[in-house]
Amino acid sequence: MRTRLKIDFVSDVSCPWCIIGLRALEQALARSNDVVEATITFQPFELNPDMPAEGQNIMEHVAQKYGATPEQSAATRETIRARAAELGFTMAGSSDSRIYNTFDAHRLLHWAETSGHQAALKNALFEAYFTHGQNPGDHQVLVAAAAAVGLDPVAAGAVLASGQYAEDVRAAEQLWRTRGISAVPAVVINGKYLILGGQPPEAFEKALRAIAAEG
Repeated sequence: MRTRLKIDFVSDVSCPWCIIGLRALEQALARSNDVVEATITFQPFELNPDMPAEGQNIMEHVAQKYGATPEQSAATRETIRARAAELGFTMAGSSDSRIYNTFDAHRLLHWAETSGHQAALKNALFEAYFTHGQNPGDHQVLVAAAAAVGLDPVAAGAVLASGQYAEDVRAAEQLWRTRGISAVPAVVINGKYLILGGQPPEAFEKALRAIAAEG
């Protein structure tokens, strides 16, 4: 009998390590499906909640936030690109890329959960931002991503225009902060086990099997 796991994946769609962590987790779940079956719920976390709608150049952003030099920033991008490529995901960022506000993306993801499309939309938004360089705060981009995964584009547009689910997203963000989540990705299993960061598939698989063995 397989062990059922409830996984809360706390992340932001503008976080490169989040897509790396997600792809690695998905691979680990596929490898360990002899002992576990899991449901993943994506929980909101904003790396830059005060980011204006027009966004900010990535080089300027990491210099201001982390004190990184252009050379350090380029090296980090290459590390991330290589890690993502190993997991079958294309990172196409450059020194001209921008960081954007992601609050509306989280609202749409909250809505998508009600119809079982949340995981597909999450992956579509990661691809829109990291592979195609699109703004995940732009309503046209969000509606297009929703339509691409089988959601009603008119309904998606209505959610975005109305401000619906804003309070739900803010409440969820606060909840995870009160639970000690201050960096992402954060993978919380059965509300009890925490795995942080963009771990490789092998690390996730080892943890999943260990949790399953505990019953």
